[in-house]
Amino acid sequence: MFDIKWIRANSDEFDTSMIKRGLGPQAQKLIALDDERRKTIAALNDLQEKRNSSSRQIGQAKSSGDEEKAQKLLAEVSNLRAKVQEGEEQERIQSEALNDAMLQLPNLLASDVPEGMDENDNVEFHRFLAPTQFDFTPKEHYELGEALGQMDFETAARMSGSRFVVLKGQLALLERALANFMLNVHTIHHGFTEISAPLLVRPEALVGTGQLPKFSEDAFETTDGRWLIPTSEVTLTNLVREQILSEEELPLRVTSLSQCFRSEAGSAGRDTRGMLRQHQFSKVEMVVITTPENSEEEHKNMLKCSQQVLERLKLPYRTVRLCTGDMGATMRRTYDIEVWMPGQNTYREVASISSAGDWQARRMSARYRTKDGKVEYVHTLNGSGVAVGRIMIAVMENYQNEDGSISIPEPLQRYMGGLEAIGAVNSDGPGK
Repeated sequence: MFDIKWIRANSDEFDTSMIKRGLGPQAQKLIALDDERRKTIAALNDLQEKRNSSSRQIGQAKSSGDEEKAQKLLAEVSNLRAKVQEGEEQERIQSEALNDAMLQLPNLLASDVPEGMDENDNVEFHRFLAPTQFDFTPKEHYELGEALGQMDFETAARMSGSRFVVLKGQLALLERALANFMLNVHTIHHGFTEISAPLLVRPEALVGTGQLPKFSEDAFETTDGRWLIPTSEVTLTNLVREQILSEEELPLRVTSLSQCFRSEAGSAGRDTRGMLRQHQFSKVEMVVITTPENSEEEHKNMLKCSQQVLERLKLPYRTVRLCTGDMGATMRRTYDIEVWMPGQNTYREVASISSAGDWQARRMSARYRTKDGKVEYVHTLNGSGVAVGRIMIAVMENYQNEDGSISIPEPLQRYMGGLEAIGAVNSDGPGK
């Protein structure tokens, strides 16, 4: 959401960002809508002033005994009242049209976002460890899981359709262990507060974070008008909707493990095998609510929090800065963490860490009172902390052994009752 006054004063900057997004100039369209709204408001003010003046004259006419003039003024006031009502309805429609137009537009890009067409133009700026090497041909996660008898796509398809999975035994335990491990990293080591929040939300919650109205096809709506969350970014960010926080309360750092639900409407034919792209998956999410002055530092800190998860698990990864053509519509800047997947012989995204600036805050009316008493919009940031299913894939593929067993990274073993390997007999660790 945007401030139309800011757009009027900064139309060139606004259009530059929209052009980089591939939309073309937008400022004059919005200003034209606002001009019509302003004309209506000005006409309304004139009508209300005339009505008030005529109303005052009615009493004067009655006091002087001029009943004919009083009746004439009464008729005039009645006519003006009807015109005011018409004008108010027109102004409401025009305001809605302006707001709807702005709700459809993406966030402004940060000045340091690299320009580019797609993921091939993203800019890598950090790596951790070299890709894992094996003295055998590594398998993909679904090959490993199915061979172990602990990853069942056929049963899931019979009950739910494609893009679902049933995990069993030690792989189900591994999924739970990863989630608990990541929550503890963020709460114990990084000071985030754990939140358990609803999975169903009203549409205005999704409007607040930007999934609605533009991306309704990517989410699931229930029959009673609620929506299943595509990420707990929605619930964590909406914790501060329609509130005025004190500056002393910020930064507010929260994290949550939740199930996420996505229709994957735009991914037909992509990643149809395995767990990479599913309709339901679990994810640990981080959200920070902060002041504009501290927003940049919090973004860097969140990136380190996500990176530390992979580093503790000793998983090779790289970090990239997303280009203009690969950026999500709701964010000003995004860093992606891509982990090495030996079975696919490539890096795949497991976490996105993004800054929305005040874009979401304006849609949610989320503000804070500064120490000198001013009321300003907060900045919101969110990041994967990380996607549980995808990091499980990375663990399975990077820690696989030639016999099809999977060694358990040391930090996870205490979450798995001391288990050192899944489906293994005399496993001697990950491939080298």
